[in-house]
Amino acid sequence: MATNNTPAAAAKDTLLRQHSLLRLIPETPRFISTTVLQEKLSERGFDISLRTIQRDLVQLSAIFPITADKRSNRNVWYFLAGTSPNFRDMDPPSALALSLAEEHLHNLLPQTVLDLMGPQFRKARQFLDSLEGNHLAHWSRRVRALPNSKTLMPANITEDIWDSVSTALLKRQQLKVQYQSRAQKQTNERVLHPAGLVSRHTVSYLVASVDGYQDLRQFALHRMRSAECLDLPAKAHENFNMDGYIREQLNTSEPIKPVTLRASIAPSIAWLLGETALSEDQQMQASTDKDGWYDLTATVPNDTETLWWVFGLGENVIVHEPQAWRDEIIERHQKALAHYT
Repeated sequence: MATNNTPAAAAKDTLLRQHSLLRLIPETPRFISTTVLQEKLSERGFDISLRTIQRDLVQLSAIFPITADKRSNRNVWYFLAGTSPNFRDMDPPSALALSLAEEHLHNLLPQTVLDLMGPQFRKARQFLDSLEGNHLAHWSRRVRALPNSKTLMPANITEDIWDSVSTALLKRQQLKVQYQSRAQKQTNERVLHPAGLVSRHTVSYLVASVDGYQDLRQFALHRMRSAECLDLPAKAHENFNMDGYIREQLNTSEPIKPVTLRASIAPSIAWLLGETALSEDQQMQASTDKDGWYDLTATVPNDTETLWWVFGLGENVIVHEPQAWRDEIIERHQKALAHYT
């Protein structure tokens, strides 16, 4: 950062540097080391030594509730829970969005991630509570985000594993894990080359290739018994596209193709699809076979997620095409009926 040598300029530079330093220190359970602080300050234009950073931290710790610990032979710093100062002005729409996001993500993200987001969520709630004279303050008490199906509790992921996985992904470094697959009871050590991270319903998956192999696989974070971010660059996945991977790999074993769904649907489902359509080319008209029902035609993805949505409609739908879907639904209903008879 360009400076001049006047006392006023030097004092200003110190103030700006310490202000940036405070903004980089997270709240517990997160923490940051002095070497990482030096790297991040350098990215912001402050070219200073570790000794200067340590001196700043000692001075700031006498004013602010920041604490130092020694972990893995390195000094780390953090604010005590609920004590980090808010250096950014928060506007009501942003606070409301964070408050609703907390409600929506509660049953989707692992508790570890929610704990890390805790300070931001808490500040949003405190900001809204302080706006008793503002109509937006009451929105968070009156608005709720509900899933359209039963959600399970998020799979448990430890803080250390989440930290190692996210660090390896962000820094594009290799990740050594002790992993227990669903098919095997014992754990195996693997070195992974991360490509992406997917949170699906209540389970988070690391998309990565195993060292020595090219193909990408999914590794559930809650099945990792340990994880260590290695100081080695991960193999680049040059042609990897997350959206394409999800579309082609996480729904079916084959590339997903569109299919024409033809079905008879009950009035309640017709009402639902009249407001939230299955596709842009969706068409509905009164059925000539069942009084009050509708004939539905729509182009939809030929994937398991869409099939299971149709299957979940139960007695409110009669699938005519595609024939493969019709056959599978009939077979599953017959098996279910056999269990009850």
